[in-house]
Amino acid sequence: MVVNGDFETRPSGGFAGEVLSDGPAAIPGWKTSGTVELVESGQKQGGMILIVPEGAHAARLGNDAEISQELAVEKGSVYSVTFSAARTCAQLESLNVSVPPAASQTIDLQTLYSVQGWDPYAWAFEALDGKVTLAFRNPGMEDDPTCGPIIDDVAIKKLFTPDRPKDNAVMNGDLEEGPWLFRNTSLGVLLPTNLDEETSSLPGWNVESNRAVRYIDSYHFSVPQGKRAIELLSGKEGIISQMVETKPEKDYTLSFALGHAGDKCKQPLAVMAFAGDQAENIHYTPNSNSSFQTASVNFTAKAERTRIAFYSVYYNTRSDDMSSLCGPVVDDVQVWFSRAGRNANAGFISAVGLGWWALLLVFA
Repeated sequence: MVVNGDFETRPSGGFAGEVLSDGPAAIPGWKTSGTVELVESGQKQGGMILIVPEGAHAARLGNDAEISQELAVEKGSVYSVTFSAARTCAQLESLNVSVPPAASQTIDLQTLYSVQGWDPYAWAFEALDGKVTLAFRNPGMEDDPTCGPIIDDVAIKKLFTPDRPKDNAVMNGDLEEGPWLFRNTSLGVLLPTNLDEETSSLPGWNVESNRAVRYIDSYHFSVPQGKRAIELLSGKEGIISQMVETKPEKDYTLSFALGHAGDKCKQPLAVMAFAGDQAENIHYTPNSNSSFQTASVNFTAKAERTRIAFYSVYYNTRSDDMSSLCGPVVDDVQVWFSRAGRNANAGFISAVGLGWWALLLVFA
């Protein structure tokens, strides 16, 4: 639904790399405000080569500059926007993405999660009308006006809320419903901080930390089951969580698949798994025939809603470049009513009964 989301459509004036003027025709499909430039792959600025995430062209936003596009959507539905972003200078840069007036988030671009120099991100919003305006703005006012974030590969996807399985309290526990992933991009998609599970790019889940987590696919990574999973990054600075429905004083089991993404991530890998008032540090120790293992945490619910959460115990990087952030993979998350306590009691009662029968036989 996004027109010219890759910025490869030729402007009327051609691809000259010149600064574009304000107006609706500066970049085909986009309205621009402020200093916006179409940059080319390999283009130099001083002694630095500008990063173009995909293809030959991308848009760079100068101080307080903005690009926007009107989209036709379904009122009341939740949409996820996927886009690639890179910074052009060493100084702190950020990017504001919004659908005015209801939804807005500023994403810090200071942390590079991959050695390529750019990262794909996803951000979600709820459509309050049948037409919305998607906007990207550089909120910075830098001393060097030629600095500013680079935007590329903008796409949008309507999200659906998966039904909870009958025997699993976790919504979207298999992580199959999530943001758009480009098949030709091998970096996955970063999910930045989001505390509103109603408008999450990963339905049902929150990212409640100041660093992102990575949504990955089975085409470019090792995924325990299905086609999608989450890779936890940046230690306890990258947390995913969900509130699940429970019954107070009932015993439950949280189970999940713990794996390696197959991205040369240096071990050890481990997650801290939370379920209510229980927390367990679980290390990745699979057998030689599998790239993942099943882990579990038993807990007793204290309320009608219980928080489950995961973060990486370590700060991991890839062994081939020593700078790209990586971590353990979590998938197939389930919470179900546990009969362990009931079975244990039944075993105890059976043992007592057998004991009485033995005494009767002795004295008979």
